[in-house]
Amino acid sequence: MPYFICPNCKQRSIDHDRLQELDNVPVACERCGFGFLFELMDDYYPAPNTGFVVCDREGRILASGRGVFELSGFREQELLGTNAVDRLGLTGFEEEKNPAKLALEWGVRRLGEHLELRTRAGQQKPVTADFFPAYDDDGGLLVALTPRG
Repeated sequence: MPYFICPNCKQRSIDHDRLQELDNVPVACERCGFGFLFELMDDYYPAPNTGFVVCDREGRILASGRGVFELSGFREQELLGTNAVDRLGLTGFEEEKNPAKLALEWGVRRLGEHLELRTRAGQQKPVTADFFPAYDDDGGLLVALTPRG
């Protein structure tokens, strides 16, 4: 059974055929109305203060959900079309072990990555990042960012 999560409100759901209706319309969030849900391999329980960033198969940001502004200071308009790792200033890994690139290239989840995020104001914040590759034909990536205290 496919598991889905809303990148905006974090509502989790399951759907047997991956369609909203009989017209081949992809599933959307029934809770907040966000236009699409992200399919996961296993159910995932994000922390209440986790923010999601959705990327295309090149790692460019397509959408950001609730919690990203609070964590980073960036509004969605400032993030769209930019490389997620570069724009959010994610550091704490060796270049050849870039978790976003590994997740996209190999189609594997990268969970519990202890990284640093650079906020819009230039401050470094410790975060735990989870990277989920997309399992649909479009490809892409879901990045879950949770502040570490």
